[in-house]
Amino acid sequence: MAYRDHTKQVSIGKVKIGGGNPIAIQSMCNTRTEDVDQTVAQILRLEEAGCEIIRCTVPTMEAAKAFKEIKKRIHIPLVADVHFDYKMAIAAIENGADKIRINPGNIGGKDRIDAVVACAREHGVPIRVGVNSGSLEKDLVEKYHGVTPEGLVESALDKVHLIEDAGYDNIVISIKSSDVLTAVKAHELIAQKTDYPLHVGITEAGTLYGGNIKSAVGLGIILYEGIGDTIRVSLSGDPVEEVRTAKQILRDLKLRTGGVEVTSCPTCGRTRIDLIGLANEVEKLVQKYPYNIKVAVMGCAVNGPGEAREADLGIAGGDGEGLLIKKGKIVKKIPEDQMLEALKEELDHWNDTGING
Repeated sequence: MAYRDHTKQVSIGKVKIGGGNPIAIQSMCNTRTEDVDQTVAQILRLEEAGCEIIRCTVPTMEAAKAFKEIKKRIHIPLVADVHFDYKMAIAAIENGADKIRINPGNIGGKDRIDAVVACAREHGVPIRVGVNSGSLEKDLVEKYHGVTPEGLVESALDKVHLIEDAGYDNIVISIKSSDVLTAVKAHELIAQKTDYPLHVGITEAGTLYGGNIKSAVGLGIILYEGIGDTIRVSLSGDPVEEVRTAKQILRDLKLRTGGVEVTSCPTCGRTRIDLIGLANEVEKLVQKYPYNIKVAVMGCAVNGPGEAREADLGIAGGDGEGLLIKKGKIVKKIPEDQMLEALKEELDHWNDTGING
């Protein structure tokens, strides 16, 4: 079943998720929201990297009020992340939040939930109901003998019902675990029980190295099954890296096109150039180009043209001589130390004349 096509459509500012819309990429600022200049600067970097929805924490009233100025200076929907104090949620909405993320279990009693829902309804702002494995209620841990996918699903749906009981169904659900298999199973279960759009991610995934692997495995399985309407890769690092990883996961699953894909050989005893350094330089170089093309970086002039056959452009190095390859054919021979510049010139030419230039 293609779950993604059957979820409800929800509008977060100008971005629509669910209902078969493209999967939107999210991230979260790690700046102090109250520091408007620093927060805006980070959001603009994230926008440039391809972020489509951004979330900021709202731990203080000053942070909630900062939303008004932040909104004026950015170009993507702004989401408020609120815990414990319902007044922060209301203030964030009143200051321009395009969506709020709350846990109804820690926001207060029914009267406070009703107040948040009333404000969200008045402003047409969706509510993301969030549940993490680390915050699963004690009674559900006891009922299921630990943190289980079944417990996470029951917790999430209980919180959804609190919002529905307040007369609101403009809802997004997130149900996250730091354990990949728990997250996968929980998403499989909840996708069968609700048609609300799902915000998907592996929470607290870890560092750039471990977190990327966890996220690629977990999100890869979930998205391949047709589950998920918006994603966030959670990494201990620069949030720009979260966006880059999310884009790569979506591209590799053929859920998104656009952006240069870089392939490179793993090196072997024939490699006579700094292939690893060159591949990293190429990966940095291509970030600014919007083309939906493949670039190959090969370390051997013998097999380079063959290995790069499926790429649109390629460079290969050998004993003192480099090759520029286009559509599997050698275009010209160049000094090895000029390969990166030759590739850049070719990409710039593409930029001026189009893919067939």
